[in-house]
Amino acid sequence: MTSTPTISKFEAPADDRPLITRGGARFWRVNFALFLGSFATFALLYCVQPLMPLFARAFSISPAAASLSLSAATGVLAVAMIFAGTLSDVFGRKAVMTASLAAAAAATLAASLSPNWTTFVALRALTGLALSGVPAVAMAYLVEEMDRSAIGLAMGLYIAGNTLGGLGGRLATAAFAEAGGWRKAVILVGLISLGCATAFAFALPRERRPAGRAQAIAFLPTIRLHLSDEGLRYLFAIGFLLMGAFVTTYNYIGFRLEAPPFSLNPTTIGLVYCIYLVGAVASAVMGELAGRYGRRRVIGFAIVFMPIGVVLTLPDSLWLTIIGVGVITIGFFGGHSIGSSWVGLRADTGKAQASALYLFFYYAGSSLAGSIGGWVFTLGAWPGEAAFVGALSALALLIALKLARVPPPAHLRAS
Repeated sequence: MTSTPTISKFEAPADDRPLITRGGARFWRVNFALFLGSFATFALLYCVQPLMPLFARAFSISPAAASLSLSAATGVLAVAMIFAGTLSDVFGRKAVMTASLAAAAAATLAASLSPNWTTFVALRALTGLALSGVPAVAMAYLVEEMDRSAIGLAMGLYIAGNTLGGLGGRLATAAFAEAGGWRKAVILVGLISLGCATAFAFALPRERRPAGRAQAIAFLPTIRLHLSDEGLRYLFAIGFLLMGAFVTTYNYIGFRLEAPPFSLNPTTIGLVYCIYLVGAVASAVMGELAGRYGRRRVIGFAIVFMPIGVVLTLPDSLWLTIIGVGVITIGFFGGHSIGSSWVGLRADTGKAQASALYLFFYYAGSSLAGSIGGWVFTLGAWPGEAAFVGALSALALLIALKLARVPPPAHLRAS
């Protein structure tokens, strides 16, 4: 016996526009706008990563303390995103994302004027708070607006924007910091992101469920519902471990490359981050493979690249180290593109909250593992760091294998 779908009292009805299918004008308009939003988000978050050695010298702080420039932002972001989905239920997906991008760009411009390290870290935390209205809400927007056949490619393209934003932010700050100091580099990223926020506001179509007709989904019951699902718990754990391993790698690879036997300068280290480009390809390719062959089959294949890449970074060979970081990047973006889209599909209700919960664990992994990695690097140099990253990625692979055996929820079996 099948039941007739009903609209919850907590959810506003969608308008009569059809779901977005692959290849049409609306498909590319949405992807262009969300690409700009994801580009700005990751540029703002990760522009400080290549600057950490400069922060350590300029403010006379340790590598672990320098990592707070990123961990403070991602830590606040992780917690605030849990509430961002509910906020967007009330005020609308597009409105929340637009305001978040503009506020984060403003906070970054203010951070460039910081008189001391404490102020800088506080403004980075404020940047993370402002950005909380973008990632989870964007994922929910895609899941709600896209036809199921288009979600895999759309999520891969969105994460490709993350990739290019992270790369652009890193390259811009690395190059400008050597020429004019870290303050000018941070100003540049703030101005670029403000431009992206403006273009985003004009390009993104409004969502099918109009703002002002929705009430917030009951928050705590929805969170408990998602945490009671075994498959979602595994996906949350995978997000935590993948992001923790990835951010730790990129946080401290600069310290390894500026020290003997490599002794690279900041601009050259910034160019090493071009390896980030492989993530843009990996996210789109793995998303497409997952849509074609099934997420259960592909997610383990994607993640296995990470521990292999870790091993390649161990010899004192610059080329092997760069290749190893690239292989880690392929595994991370492949696994993340599959896992993030899987969350929205597996959650039957409260999709924005499910996406926010995934990203809570995702950015908690960035904040916690990124900070712990500083102490690991201080105690064990790069070999210790590689062991730490390898352990995180191997555990993510084991959980992915367990996830593949978890049956789909009832609403997916029935579809």
